[in-house]
Amino acid sequence: MHLLVVEDDRKLGRLLRRLLEEDRHVVELAVDGRTGLELALDAPGIDAMILDIGLPDISGLDVAREVRAAGSDLAILVLTARDTVGDRVTGLDSGADDYLVKPFAYEELAARLRALSRRSAVGLSRPGPRLVNGSIVLDEGTRRVTVDERAVNLSPREFALLECLLRHPGRVMTRDQLLDQAWPYGVSVTLNAVDAYVHYLREKLGAAGQRIETVRGVGYRMATA
Repeated sequence: MHLLVVEDDRKLGRLLRRLLEEDRHVVELAVDGRTGLELALDAPGIDAMILDIGLPDISGLDVAREVRAAGSDLAILVLTARDTVGDRVTGLDSGADDYLVKPFAYEELAARLRALSRRSAVGLSRPGPRLVNGSIVLDEGTRRVTVDERAVNLSPREFALLECLLRHPGRVMTRDQLLDQAWPYGVSVTLNAVDAYVHYLREKLGAAGQRIETVRGVGYRMATA
């Protein structure tokens, strides 16, 4: 699934992103309500939002209300420290599909996301968005990559690396950023692993692999033209 996490606790947000990416989700992270609302309404292909209520600028409940007012059917899982029946009713009436009280076990969060996916017919059962750059096409739903309509067989790590680069065309991604987003949390690898996998990826993509540009001393960038 393509998930949006809206959480102002930066440490918790980073932890959730790493755990969710380890479970093969694509994750966007926002640390305030207005940014989260903008991404929820404008970012393509987001399937579900994990939304903290206690945000620093506007309430997560207001974010949920505005998402629904805009006509979006985005699945919303609310996170909160409030645990009264009235709080839960308010959250659900604001447009949330489910409610999880802090502190929580990650396993329960993952199970609730799976339930949301089944109920709203999102995730792997629905074709995901296609990321296109030149002749490279990556389909998130089928996890298929083609170049000039020729299928390219990538390893899970190569796929994750390409997906990250395609999501940020023209943006320089440091090796640390690529490690953080394309490798599961807790896996012990060095920065040299990024260089090695970029090499493998370029070889498999053929001439289209030259769209992955080296930014010497920093990292890599997917060409935009």
